[in-house]
Amino acid sequence: MIEVKNLSKRYGNHLAVKDASFTISKGEIVGFLGPNGAGKSTIMNILTGYISLTSGSAEIGGFDIVDNPEQAKRHIGYLPEHPPLYIDMTVREYLNFIYDLKKVKFPKKPHIDEICKLVSIDNVENRLIKNLSKGYRQRVGVAQALVGNPDVLILDEPTVGLDPKQITQFRKLIEALGKHHTVIVSSHILSEIQAVCKRILIINNGEIVADDTADNLAKNLSSDHTLKLRVQGPEAEIERVLLGIRGVSAVKSLGVVEKGSLDFEIEPEEDADVRKEIFNRMADRRWPILELSTEELSLENIFLRLTDGKLNISAKKGSKATKVKEESVITNTVFDEEDVE
Repeated sequence: MIEVKNLSKRYGNHLAVKDASFTISKGEIVGFLGPNGAGKSTIMNILTGYISLTSGSAEIGGFDIVDNPEQAKRHIGYLPEHPPLYIDMTVREYLNFIYDLKKVKFPKKPHIDEICKLVSIDNVENRLIKNLSKGYRQRVGVAQALVGNPDVLILDEPTVGLDPKQITQFRKLIEALGKHHTVIVSSHILSEIQAVCKRILIINNGEIVADDTADNLAKNLSSDHTLKLRVQGPEAEIERVLLGIRGVSAVKSLGVVEKGSLDFEIEPEEDADVRKEIFNRMADRRWPILELSTEELSLENIFLRLTDGKLNISAKKGSKATKVKEESVITNTVFDEEDVE
């Protein structure tokens, strides 16, 4: 559905995007992450046709964004961080305006009705947008992106300013949209990305430094994993014994977390499996082990490690984009009622 090859963008002497390549298939929900100034917004703006590229290519639904911009853009629905809403219009008036602007060919009223029901704004369709809550305005923003039933939805910070209940509702919507659309979600809220996205693209200094699932990225960083040990026994002695195990590079006492026991963070050397020896040493001294587990890297830690310049994991994924027959939006997502301001 999306195929980017050797994409670069230069602003004067500054190379904002450097030879980026990736593919995203139909039905994927992909998280797009990067620190400020990394080039993330530049790539998104190129994909949506807002700015031009310097070299390389980007195809949406089989159409090159440079050679066939109008056809490519018909496959894209875009929700900016700040939705472009005309607040003095009613919801219905605004969506009718977007429908005309996009020159949609579906029957107008049924198509708009279907979108309003999908994002649960049918109960406020005759209200002025300026009188709606933040949550409803975000839903209207998603609705305008869905007009024309684009194959690709690009959502930039879709949950900014929403309360926890509204964020949960948006998660459900994004998951439902992924059944019929390719969805790219850009967000600084890493927990949100991890909750809804099956695959993650991380960009740093204009380059794609990671392209995989969060679980696979954690496994690829396995040499950086630590072990968590919860054991009963004398703190100083346990620490001394652990440091004496071959393959253990560092030990840190975390103190008492569970009454009657101590927690330790154990850093093994690269490719060293010290679990069996830890068990044997503790058993020899009759120090009961209550827990011994691998500390999985969180998405936050993965992001920090990949963007601090120390690591670069590049796992090319995806398949060649294919053209999909256009059809109207058909999916069911139910939102809880929300007060209108």
